[in-house]
Amino acid sequence: MKKIVVLSTFAYSLLNLRGDMMEAMAELGHQIIAAAPESERIWSEAFGQRGFRYVSLPMERTGINPLWDLRTLICLARLFRKEKPDILFAYQAKAVAYGCLAAKLAGVQGIYCMIAGLGSIFQLQGLKGSIIRWILVFQYKIALAGCRKVFFQNPEDADDFVKRSLVKRGQVVLVNGSGVNMAHFIPQPMPLEPVFLFVGRLLQDKGLMEYLAAARQVKKRFPQARFLVLGPLETNPMAVKAEALAPFEADGSVELLGFTPDVRPYLAACSVFVLPSYREGTSRSTLEAMAVGRPVITTDAPGCRETVKDGVNGFLVPARDAAKLADKMVWMIGHPDEARQMGQESLRICRERFDVKDVNRVILNAMELLPR
Repeated sequence: MKKIVVLSTFAYSLLNLRGDMMEAMAELGHQIIAAAPESERIWSEAFGQRGFRYVSLPMERTGINPLWDLRTLICLARLFRKEKPDILFAYQAKAVAYGCLAAKLAGVQGIYCMIAGLGSIFQLQGLKGSIIRWILVFQYKIALAGCRKVFFQNPEDADDFVKRSLVKRGQVVLVNGSGVNMAHFIPQPMPLEPVFLFVGRLLQDKGLMEYLAAARQVKKRFPQARFLVLGPLETNPMAVKAEALAPFEADGSVELLGFTPDVRPYLAACSVFVLPSYREGTSRSTLEAMAVGRPVITTDAPGCRETVKDGVNGFLVPARDAAKLADKMVWMIGHPDEARQMGQESLRICRERFDVKDVNRVILNAMELLPR
């Protein structure tokens, strides 16, 4: 039996995206400690119901205060010295940058991490963006040097890190995203009316503004069409502010639904899933829509093109191009039978490539946790 710490900057994401992986580890007899910044009082029960111990530690997802980040590093090192884990698995930028370094300082032998996309920081423009990006790259270079394996969700991200000399090719393991639980997300009949759904953090680099602009354009031609936005407002530097969203909601172009812990009713209610992101690791939201049997419109960008065979289970459009996005939305409205068939192709592709059991098997094998 090994003691494994799974570290994230967001407790909800840790449970939602890594819960199946932690369960697979626990089923092999390993002891799991989940760690994130949110309160133990709020989250211990939720993790405990899945069989994991939860610990809270100070860490900001988006802050850039060096003193606070130093505190995070010290607290992580203390946690690792106290718990003496055999393995650390970290994901999300700050968890990787500080978790892997702290684990190395504390003498943890098995250090692994996942780069689930390059994040909004790599999309920032101007001098400030360049400085923040340089700092993160420098942190990655130090932190990843101590990792046995680094998991990537698309080949472009892996190649980028190798070219920047952040990882060696021998450290790289490619996986098909985070996978999707095919027993939790099951096929649903497609509604007759055209309903488009965007699910994600409300960020510019998710292509949200292009989705809003395309929705407004298509709504003028097809008033019966609905355009839903499901996701929370953010404090991220790339966040779309509430005042930018208000005009689109006011004129009826879109319906803002806020955050939900369960996306399944909204996936069942939509006829087409849309994610015009500039770049992803591999979008978990897209995989969930595919598992429900929905056609997808996404961008011909790293981490997005992995989910769609253009013209088979949906369409790939250029990033930052609201007009091309609107054209494909119009096509979906005008070809409901073909759209329904595309949804069945999404389901087939999801079953073949993105089942979470298959993804976790690759991860556990690379971590040498599977029995020989």
